[in-house]
Amino acid sequence: MSRGRLAATLGSWRTALRVARREARRARGRTALVLAMIALPVLALSFVAASWDMAQLTRAERLDRQLGAADAELRWTHVDAVEQDAWGENSWPAESEATPRARPVTADEIRALLPAGSRVAPLRRWVPFQIRSGRQLVVFDTRAVDLTDPLTRPLATLRAGRRPTAPDEIAVSPAALRQLGVRLGEPIRTTDGASYTVVGEVEFPDNLGEVVALRPEAPAGPVAPPDQSWLVDVPGPIDRALVDRLNARGIVVAARAPVPGREETFAGPGLPDPETAGNALLIGGLGLLEVVLLVGPAFAVGVRRRRRDLALVAVAGGDAAHLRRLVLADGVVLGAGGAALGLLLGVGAAFAGRPLVEQYLVSARLGGYRVFPAALAAIAAVAVLAGVLAALAPAWTAARQDVVAGLAGRRNPPRHRRRWLVLGVLLTGAGTGVAALGATRASPPAVLAGLILGELGLVFCTPTLIGLLARAGRLLPLTPRLALRDASRNRASAAPAISAVMAAVAGSVAIGAYLASDEARHRAQWQPGLPPGQVLLMDTGAPEGTPLPPTDEITQRVRAVLPDATVVPLSGTACGRPASPEDYCLANVVLPPERRCPYEPGEALPDAVRAEARTDPRCVRPFREPTNLYLPAVVDDGPALAALTGAPATEVTAATRVLRAGGVVVTDPRQVLDGRVTVAATHGVDGPEASATLPGYVLRGGLPVDRLVLSPPAAAAIGLVGTRLGYLVDPAAPPTTDQRKRLAAELSRSASLSVQVEDGPPGPDQQPLLLLLAIASGVITLGAAGVATGLAAAEGRRDLSTLAAVGADPRVRRVLSLWQAGVIAVLGSALGILAGLGSAAIILASLNRRYAQAWPAQEPFPLAVPGLTLAVLVVVPLVAMLGAGLLTRSRLPVERRLT
Repeated sequence: MSRGRLAATLGSWRTALRVARREARRARGRTALVLAMIALPVLALSFVAASWDMAQLTRAERLDRQLGAADAELRWTHVDAVEQDAWGENSWPAESEATPRARPVTADEIRALLPAGSRVAPLRRWVPFQIRSGRQLVVFDTRAVDLTDPLTRPLATLRAGRRPTAPDEIAVSPAALRQLGVRLGEPIRTTDGASYTVVGEVEFPDNLGEVVALRPEAPAGPVAPPDQSWLVDVPGPIDRALVDRLNARGIVVAARAPVPGREETFAGPGLPDPETAGNALLIGGLGLLEVVLLVGPAFAVGVRRRRRDLALVAVAGGDAAHLRRLVLADGVVLGAGGAALGLLLGVGAAFAGRPLVEQYLVSARLGGYRVFPAALAAIAAVAVLAGVLAALAPAWTAARQDVVAGLAGRRNPPRHRRRWLVLGVLLTGAGTGVAALGATRASPPAVLAGLILGELGLVFCTPTLIGLLARAGRLLPLTPRLALRDASRNRASAAPAISAVMAAVAGSVAIGAYLASDEARHRAQWQPGLPPGQVLLMDTGAPEGTPLPPTDEITQRVRAVLPDATVVPLSGTACGRPASPEDYCLANVVLPPERRCPYEPGEALPDAVRAEARTDPRCVRPFREPTNLYLPAVVDDGPALAALTGAPATEVTAATRVLRAGGVVVTDPRQVLDGRVTVAATHGVDGPEASATLPGYVLRGGLPVDRLVLSPPAAAAIGLVGTRLGYLVDPAAPPTTDQRKRLAAELSRSASLSVQVEDGPPGPDQQPLLLLLAIASGVITLGAAGVATGLAAAEGRRDLSTLAAVGADPRVRRVLSLWQAGVIAVLGSALGILAGLGSAAIILASLNRRYAQAWPAQEPFPLAVPGLTLAVLVVVPLVAMLGAGLLTRSRLPVERRLT
């Protein structure tokens, strides 16, 4: 019996699929529409999957790029013995303590450890190489390798010219050649004075960016053993005995084959992070819901077009299951067709666009041509699932239709079912609660799950809302009243379209509101470390022990770019008697015991204790940490005080008197007790510590940051001395971008100084992302409005003929299409904006509640409305309405029948 039922079911599905294939050929316009909607996301996903698979190099491909024609790569990293895994990717000292190698290695030392007849080639994958291009200093990715050696020749492909053969010759990548602005055969000069001739254009497959290839013997700065490796070719195999002998000397071996007997690290794909996988799954679910909502109206119209055929099936003995299968088979056929079309186009686009992906996305050559079959199968299955889900609601509608009405060609208005409204309200409430809970616990998967539940709830509520609006449309003029009536009568197609617009707009607005609020929060948290407009010149690359240029020389170079600027030296603290070469010293203020907060910020405090800490005035920090520029304690006797703090002149004068008297200057009033400040010196390693109570002055005006300025005698009292950090530049006006570049180029002639300018609050850096979100939701809005309007026009031909028969103006059809698009776009956008702002408000309120209970207190999120996103979303419905009105023919159908 069960076998016969299974055979009957399979036969029923086979017949249904055959009928669906015939209907797809008959309704070519609807078929093309559904195929396009399903194929587009499949195309994008399959393109990404195939490109990602080609970008994941196999071990053999990675070794070819790493070893060239050599058998192995050796890295002499330690003086003591090391151990390694089978592939030389991970190594560790054989003993608990190991000494890193400090002296460079010679080729003869490497050969002495290898079998007779071995060949070696040195390789350095990072070499300092900096030139001045115009007014900018450009640092290149530079490698020192002999590209004429047979071992290393395969590492780079020669594209033009020749390979370098002399120490003063270089080869560059195409991108580096464009950046240098020279031709082959022309010289260039680095910032350290070395001169090179560009003789060749080469391409390294692992880096298509700006790369320079030097000869190994080129004068490219000191050689650090960790940056140096050797490619070797040995007469026999790289066996375990050779690897053990090299490991005993501190050498790590990476060979083409795994070392026998060594543990092999797992190189395959690891388990995905649960949170990342959950986010990806939920985002994929949102995308699937969007596709289902966009495709659903086409299946609903198809069912109405075929209601007489479906009624004939019911008359011939077909039950509700047969009718559902006939409609679901449409989803299977069109989903499979869209999947096949999208996969074919996506894989083809991945292969055709491979050079663009290599150049602009990964900046490296991809591996072999691969398509990631598992991912493509999953994408195809999801596409078929989307087709089936889109046909699910129309299938249930077809199974419940009145057979007599279907045979007579009559349409029964849909009945309002309160259970869908109740279910929608419950899902919306549950989604709101889940999203709020996820926000308080900082769980993105929970937030996404709540948003999905809330959107599903709104989807179930949309048909009821359409019915309510249709009742209110009695007071409207003819064409908007007809548009609302058609939307109410055709809820099976109008509701999914409105829901699709709502879902896209809600997501865009919610994310946009969060980004705008986060940006506003960052602006509120912004705290400059120097008065805005001040320039800080910090030492970045001078060798240890090298003094900075005198202040007069720096002043001369600064005034060549900023004529009215004032330059003062800036000194920090250093150990007067360091305990070791690695020792460093910091100065800090010791608060009086009665003014110290009894709790440490990093402690895990109970709720009650956190509440006490939030209300304890001793635990309220008077200043915020600087956002960009942070300066430690400064040793100065007054000249740098004005540029450092921005305090009023009267306070600077008083503070300077205290400094010249051997005192200290602070900005926190809590640190001064009876006109004195206790200062302590902290050593980075074990060493003597000292403290002293010195005369102090509080700067109450100027920059609200915690600042400590020590006079030279005060620093000496706690065992510290001043050490030059750089210079402070007080310009007449904040320097422009061009002036900053010119200043950096001018200063590079004297010292390695970085130019840092304290600008104003950060600008709106999220505008491109907000615009992209708005455009994406706008495209979905236009698409959904266009599809729903086209389907409504196809369904309303009889009504238009009736209007023509009673003498309606031909322009009614155009105006009706305009209002039909307006119902879809305006209603969906309005619901989406409300839902998005509501979701963002709930999430931000939950986060702020969590922040309000934290200690130290954190800046709350303001509710910022993304104006750019809302502006685009307000304009898009108008564009949809105008497009529908302009693209619709004015002539009514009855006119064509009468002519």
